[in-house]
Amino acid sequence: MGGGSQQTETGEPCSGRAEGVYTWEEVKSHCSRNDQWLVINRKVYNITQWAKRHPGGSRVISHYAGEDATEAFIAFHPDLKFVQKFLKPLLIGELAATEPNQDPNKNAAIIRDFSNLREQVEKDGLFRTQPLFFCLHLGHIVLLDALAWLMVWFYGTSWTLTLLCATMLAIAQSQAGWLQHDFGHLSVFRNSRWNHLAHKFIIGHLKGASACWWNHRHFQHHAKPNIFRKDPDVNMLNVFVVGAVQPVEYGIKKIKHMPYNRQHQYFYLLGPPLLIPVYFLYQIMQTMFSRREWGDLAWSMSYYLRYFFCYIPLYGPLGAFALITFVRFLESHWFVWVTQMSHLPMDIDYEKHQDWLSMQLQATCNIEQSFFNDWFSGHLNFQIEHHLFPTMPRHNYHRVAPQVHELCKKHGIPYEVKTLWRGLTDVVSSLRTSGELWLDAYLHK
Repeated sequence: MGGGSQQTETGEPCSGRAEGVYTWEEVKSHCSRNDQWLVINRKVYNITQWAKRHPGGSRVISHYAGEDATEAFIAFHPDLKFVQKFLKPLLIGELAATEPNQDPNKNAAIIRDFSNLREQVEKDGLFRTQPLFFCLHLGHIVLLDALAWLMVWFYGTSWTLTLLCATMLAIAQSQAGWLQHDFGHLSVFRNSRWNHLAHKFIIGHLKGASACWWNHRHFQHHAKPNIFRKDPDVNMLNVFVVGAVQPVEYGIKKIKHMPYNRQHQYFYLLGPPLLIPVYFLYQIMQTMFSRREWGDLAWSMSYYLRYFFCYIPLYGPLGAFALITFVRFLESHWFVWVTQMSHLPMDIDYEKHQDWLSMQLQATCNIEQSFFNDWFSGHLNFQIEHHLFPTMPRHNYHRVAPQVHELCKKHGIPYEVKTLWRGLTDVVSSLRTSGELWLDAYLHK
């Protein structure tokens, strides 16, 4: 099992000692696009070729090239024994006995304590699903969808009923968004195949989107949250500057694609209204066609065929199109505020190579628990617990939260919980603060 048993994309043998024993410095040197190694449980793997075939997308696994990926590997894969068979052909060696278990920048004590917490959580059965919870959740989505159509079919298409219909459809779409998120994270069924199938049905047939697009985008966010060039959710396409680092960089370089000191104001026009009906729609269609995801395209088209079949007889082609556009407009507001209130006001920076707990806590915060907050956010008010345990069924987040809080207190890691109102207002205030940092750097540095 020598280091030369694997090859890079150029066909050259991988570097390394013949006996396949490596140091962290050697592993860290293999982090280029055409030469990628990573470490899982002290074993060294060459993922250069495999990254292209990785089910979660090539980028999410490539983000850990040159690093210890043990914690991320455990967090993302509910069936580790099944995944091990894909790792065996990629194995090229192991770390030298004198090397620590984790790369030098990570806190060994935090990693050990979090691993113990995860073991305890598994013993407590918090990764087990309550099927009734998800059945009821799916039921209320289907019921809202059906009632919206029946209402205008029976009672007419007046402005009042149309507005009520759009509201009901927007609620159904938003709740379906939270439900597809559960299946996408493999947190419902024990069998991953059933999760994937249910995910395609809900995100495709109930929402008209693409499972492949969601997987490749969302898993990057979880792997490296709020990290520039790795988390697509902080790629603002030069429309916004976020955090405390990027605004200063843009200001010093005199970059002014937008009047960033006003971004907290034009956010209301370019953020919530346009994300889903414009930007996401373009991304979804581009992904399905460029990657030839014809299965996803078929699922997506089944949604639009069903929708227009139901609503064109009532509103005509243009009216039906206007209705779905308005529904997406409402859903987009809901989605943006819920997802951003737990991330945008937090630390946003470049890669720091932190341990899993520290990295996730600096990028996430929680919103207070209540029946409404849980339902409104799809339990993503427990954003901290969701990021630490992405395959955990969401109905168990509140049970693990006190243990996570205690662990954070032990290691001096901030564990922030906000009211819903403060979470929403912090989105705007963080944009204002970033804009002011940009203006100061632009004018004075």
